[in-house]
Amino acid sequence: MVGLPYDFLANPLGAIRSTFEKAMAAEVASGADPANYDGRDWGVADLFRRFLFDNGGLSQVPILNSTSFKWVQPNTLVRFRGMIQDMLGNELYVGVYKDGPNWRTNKYMDLSQFSMDSRPDMRVWERQLLYCVPVPGQNSWVEPSSEAVINCHRNGTSQQREKRPRDDDTTSDPMDLHVSGDEFQGSSSNKKMREDEIPSKLSQAQDFVSEGASSISMVPTLDKDSLPCLVKIYDVPEFDLKLNDVFEFVGIFTFDPELVVKDDTDEFSDLCDDVLADMPPSKVPRLHCLIHRKLAVHDFISNSPVMEVKPHLVKQIRGSLLGHLTAVLGNDGLAANFMLLHLLSRVNGRVDNFAVGKLSLNFSCFSKESVSVFGNQITLAIKNLLPFTHHIPLTVDYLNAASLAPRKDYQLNRLVTGVLQLAEGSHLTVDETLLEAGTLNSVGVENARLLKNLMELQKVEYDFKYYKMEMATDIQLLILSEGKSNILPADLVLPFQPSSVDSAEPVAAEALEAWRWYLATLRSLPNSIEPELQKVIEDDLVAARQVDRTLSSGDFSRIADNGAANVSELW
Repeated sequence: MVGLPYDFLANPLGAIRSTFEKAMAAEVASGADPANYDGRDWGVADLFRRFLFDNGGLSQVPILNSTSFKWVQPNTLVRFRGMIQDMLGNELYVGVYKDGPNWRTNKYMDLSQFSMDSRPDMRVWERQLLYCVPVPGQNSWVEPSSEAVINCHRNGTSQQREKRPRDDDTTSDPMDLHVSGDEFQGSSSNKKMREDEIPSKLSQAQDFVSEGASSISMVPTLDKDSLPCLVKIYDVPEFDLKLNDVFEFVGIFTFDPELVVKDDTDEFSDLCDDVLADMPPSKVPRLHCLIHRKLAVHDFISNSPVMEVKPHLVKQIRGSLLGHLTAVLGNDGLAANFMLLHLLSRVNGRVDNFAVGKLSLNFSCFSKESVSVFGNQITLAIKNLLPFTHHIPLTVDYLNAASLAPRKDYQLNRLVTGVLQLAEGSHLTVDETLLEAGTLNSVGVENARLLKNLMELQKVEYDFKYYKMEMATDIQLLILSEGKSNILPADLVLPFQPSSVDSAEPVAAEALEAWRWYLATLRSLPNSIEPELQKVIEDDLVAARQVDRTLSSGDFSRIADNGAANVSELW
């Protein structure tokens, strides 16, 4: 049985080269000059889109992370899931050139596979550079285990090989070439060698993980297990990609520790901006993107059951989740109900300076002793339910020293990340029980203001030295404090009143998956208010204003938004 004409997984550059040659032949046949080819896509995106989505190939593509980096081979197809931490502008490269009678392209490559001499028929193209990092605060249950990733990759590779004609073992097909760092190689023994070369590749990757990642000044908060990636984007309008958005990039993985040395002798190296000087491939691998798609929180709930959103099913899952939260909170049923509302909240619109839909929550009446028990239980429960979570132990020393806001380093021409540069849908828990009397310096005052603005406006100020820019965000905030927090004015302050200790029991994996599905799915549903419910809320608002004249429009918006959630059929 003859399968796919290309080995998309092991040799994507072969498919790209073939489609390029066909496009050039069509240009010549039509009487056009290939030298005037403007770099537009020549069918590559559609070719890989059919393989990935129509033919189910996406599940066979390994995810590039600090684990798979140790065995994934260069010039193979991978996917990287991460947040755009910095946008580095455009890079110039030689897009098309003539090699004898043949036209060649360097698109989707770091280095040319053929010799290039300066000639008038060369054309310089542009590609966007994105510095991407694993989503900050991503919990370990989100990614598949390393064994599952390796097995998936091996199964996909074996399926591709099994679909080939049997005579591939003895005949070299030009479309089956494996592109190495220096030349094209077409023998079947080279394909076998790609599997056997894992030990040498492993040693390079281990050096990177142990030494390289910790030396990347752009991302001071990354640990050694986090793998950044420089993603090169083609044929996409700049406004389609925004800072802090989370994407899945599918493309060609390149890793060449000697690339910097090679570039020094390359007469075309001056076409590359020095923006990459402190990001050599030995520290930051490259990915030449073929297909990309924006991800939301529910895209990270991979093991959750596929269920239709039916009211009776949703209520059943809600009941079990509410019972779990009640146990975690020491049988404080009221706190559990508001915790569930808090976990379901999201910014679904903005009116003037107000973020509609947010519900920051402040549990007061904590002590240092109780927070060591219930604080840990709450933190663990949230980590098990949500894909991206963060925890700040708030002290005077922390406020005086922390880098919360991202800032622009004009010497490096980089955006240096801060603690509050987070992806949409992240959860942040602030433990204020550690805060004691002290003096805030100028950094501490600024950090306190940043946290307050985040809580009230759902915005973070980015420091560009000569000016500051507000970036809208959507982060759930939970504060644990002894009394009502004066630094972080939450939407709702609730005294925490547990009646038992250690009442939480171990949770089955199936229950966790159902709860994750519930939270992610209901947060993604559109928010609307029926006319009957709108009348009920309006009456409640009038009654509330008669009782308390100090209620603001922001208070009314919270009552309306969460009132709708309370009486919704799905709630």
